[in-house]
Amino acid sequence: MLKALITDVDGTISGPDRELCLEAVQVIRSLVLSGVPVILASGNTACFMDALCKMIGSEGTFIGENGGIFRIGYKGEIFIRGDRSATKRCLSVITNVLKKEGLDLELFSHNYRFSDIAFARTVPIEHIKRLISDDSVAVVDTGYAIHIHSKGVSKGAAMVEIAKITGLAASDFLAIGDGINDIEMFRVAGKGAALKNAHKELKKVSDYVSQNMYGEGFIECVRLFLPHLLANDRSTTI
Repeated sequence: MLKALITDVDGTISGPDRELCLEAVQVIRSLVLSGVPVILASGNTACFMDALCKMIGSEGTFIGENGGIFRIGYKGEIFIRGDRSATKRCLSVITNVLKKEGLDLELFSHNYRFSDIAFARTVPIEHIKRLISDDSVAVVDTGYAIHIHSKGVSKGAAMVEIAKITGLAASDFLAIGDGINDIEMFRVAGKGAALKNAHKELKKVSDYVSQNMYGEGFIECVRLFLPHLLANDRSTTI
């Protein structure tokens, strides 16, 4: 029986405009109040995820930078899973070539990242991949940004580490997401539920695809797979 939840953020508990679905937040809060472990997993930075956890009202456990970092609880240290020196070298090569082509990268929170490099989707990912010769790194397009990180880094790998530390099994988790960067998370979780708006490759490895999109789809998935946990909180109105 599923005991916990791990969920993506952008496009899963938010709409395409990245505005949080308040009803989805209410569902997460209901689980937390019932004592259910909830992990927020995203490509965003540690400072962003810390603030998001506080505003939602979770216990503070998160995965950031697509698995490049994670933290357990608000008092936990940030674990770094990746070699940013390699990603920085790749960034230098890419930037130099693109400048010669009259192109530029819009970096996202560059000085706040510990593991990866993230930038706007203004340059085709295929072009970025052609410019990288370092076999130690991978490039992924999440639908919201392009990320360069060490190979082996993923939300799923970070999730397995968190589960071991906290005494859970990865199979205890329901994973909900919409992006191609959620695939490894689905593969190790007990169940994986993709939203209607999810990437087609994620849908292929999911146990369920919601009929609704974005936040409403998230709520649908939680109600389907975790009704026994939501019922523990008698004060919830969902």
